[in-house]
Amino acid sequence: MLTDTFGRVHSDLRISLTDHCNIRCFYCMPEAGAEYAPLRSQLTFEQILRFIAAAVPLGIDKIRLTGGEPLLRPKLPQLVEKLAGQQGIRDLALTTNAVLLANHAKPLFDAGLRRLNIHLDTLDRERFAQITRRDELPRVLAGIDAALDVGYPVIKLNAVAIKGLTEPDVISLVRYGRERNIEVRFIEFMPLDGRSLWSLDRVLTADDMIAMLAEEFGPLTAVPDADPRAPATEYQFADGSRVGFIASVSRPFCLNCNRLRLTSDGKLRYCLFAREETDICHLLDDEPGLQEAIRSTVRQKWAGHEINRPTFLPPERAMYSIGG
Repeated sequence: MLTDTFGRVHSDLRISLTDHCNIRCFYCMPEAGAEYAPLRSQLTFEQILRFIAAAVPLGIDKIRLTGGEPLLRPKLPQLVEKLAGQQGIRDLALTTNAVLLANHAKPLFDAGLRRLNIHLDTLDRERFAQITRRDELPRVLAGIDAALDVGYPVIKLNAVAIKGLTEPDVISLVRYGRERNIEVRFIEFMPLDGRSLWSLDRVLTADDMIAMLAEEFGPLTAVPDADPRAPATEYQFADGSRVGFIASVSRPFCLNCNRLRLTSDGKLRYCLFAREETDICHLLDDEPGLQEAIRSTVRQKWAGHEINRPTFLPPERAMYSIGG
């Protein structure tokens, strides 16, 4: 098993397929002048499959494909089909902003994908354009409708919560999700833009949002027997519908973390906020060496990210470059 020095067992791998994106969320990347990795450094599907073949025997059994925007990668269903058929993988998911999802939902489903995480901060078209610098909300909503029509059994919405900006969206997003049997998960604003836009007073906390939702929909209770390693703390309403909170700032869950990240240019990271990473590109033809590099990366993992402490330093890469 991939166990670090704090006893955390790692089974979750997040793979960024590209650092390119078709929207420009201000907390993730600049409006212009993003610094992309050279295309020649982008891992091929064959290289990704080679990495996974080495990682699965070590205990990796959950994979999430991310970006950037992963739907920008040509022939993505071919990779999904290979992963869905990979022995040892029990859970395969894809994170997308859904701008292109209307045309991709069925091919990906036919390839074996069953779990979607869709990034959507607001249902207000003007605020969507303010956050993403693109007027793409109608296409996002069409993509969600397409996924529902295809019949994905698990669709979740991820929304970044920012004080002074997205308070009006908390209730409307949860209502939208409850009407469609989609769980909404709110992510506290984190210092990942690479341009020092983050500050603690802009964090809309899980407690703030729980109070807002309870006033609108009635009391929330913590979901019993929840997976302690999951990043989201889940709550349910009286009717059984659920909402989740990824409270990385106000309730850090680092001591339960079981995740590794592979960037689109072949760097392995033990944390979203890591200040070091392992280049695995030269090891993809050397499975024993690759497996040792994976083990070594896990052994180096720190206790936690230390957000809002004097010792905290943001990662040198911005979020779009690391992978969601």
